[in-house]
Amino acid sequence: MTAAQTSPMQARVGHYYQMDGTYLVGREKVREYARAVQDYHPAHWDVAAAAEMGYSGLVAPLTFTSVPGMTCNRRMFESVVVGYDTFMQTEEVFEQHRPIVDGDELHIDVELTAVRRVAGHDLITVTNTFTDTAGERVHTLHTTVVGVTAEDIDPTVKIAVHNAMMHDVNILDVGDADAAYHKTVRPEGQVRISEGGLTRTPGTPSFDDVRVGDELPVRHTRLARGDLVNYAGVAGDANPIHWDEDIAKLAGLPDVIAHGMLTMGLGAGFASAWTGDPGAVTRYAVRLSAPAIVSAKEGADIEFNGRIKSLDPATRSGVILVSAKSDSRKIFGLATLHVRFR
Repeated sequence: MTAAQTSPMQARVGHYYQMDGTYLVGREKVREYARAVQDYHPAHWDVAAAAEMGYSGLVAPLTFTSVPGMTCNRRMFESVVVGYDTFMQTEEVFEQHRPIVDGDELHIDVELTAVRRVAGHDLITVTNTFTDTAGERVHTLHTTVVGVTAEDIDPTVKIAVHNAMMHDVNILDVGDADAAYHKTVRPEGQVRISEGGLTRTPGTPSFDDVRVGDELPVRHTRLARGDLVNYAGVAGDANPIHWDEDIAKLAGLPDVIAHGMLTMGLGAGFASAWTGDPGAVTRYAVRLSAPAIVSAKEGADIEFNGRIKSLDPATRSGVILVSAKSDSRKIFGLATLHVRFR
């Protein structure tokens, strides 16, 4: 990388902190989130059904960790990753070492893991790690955003956003790039990755019954403005471009858009409906390419497709390609799910 391609933020890569206290996964919060992402797999809703699959409680949907992750990341984007006016989500990677269930008490770490300078903008990756009370890491979440600076934002947008936001939320709360900074890094020590997701027999089809090229049944999901408002409240993503038409258009969008994380949650549910076991996923990666436009009158229809890209006999696992389209536009640039089969 040449000097012209470097970013001042690169010196802060490795900055680390841990959330104060722990996050207790509540049964009703699991159900609330599952409803928000329209995932009605019984393992998210019915304790007995989850127990039949070998779970000790309701299984949190795969993208559930984005909820506590967003809260914990706030300090990172207000006091460490500074000099930007806002951020645009581009990619998420969920690594499920073992499924999270209600009753789990989790320690959450936050670390700035990468900064890349591309086409004059910084691509920033923040990683959350979720560790249970036994000291095992159960989930890892990588969030990549683009840092957007003042020259890319119409000043009228900033005023409109400020006037529309909830009293204690300001998504344009820019950290002071000249403020005193002290780097804290992850303490040395062994990281124990849970193997719980690999030891349980998954409730998926038999590896012997699936083939490369097999296609998942097409699924259509409808989104209305009410779904976006509900998701904003459940997940804590209060950006008004997801519910205020005037602000969305001020920001250069044709209309209100669905949350990227919401469409990812819909995609995860689409896949688990076919596999039969949301806990069988070990990795879910999504690169966003275009937003889903949700009009007030028609809402939006999202069409999900999938096919098996590859299979590994040694681990009885496979990779599923997931595609999502809305109004003939691709929402996902590239989305893959790694799944264990029986």
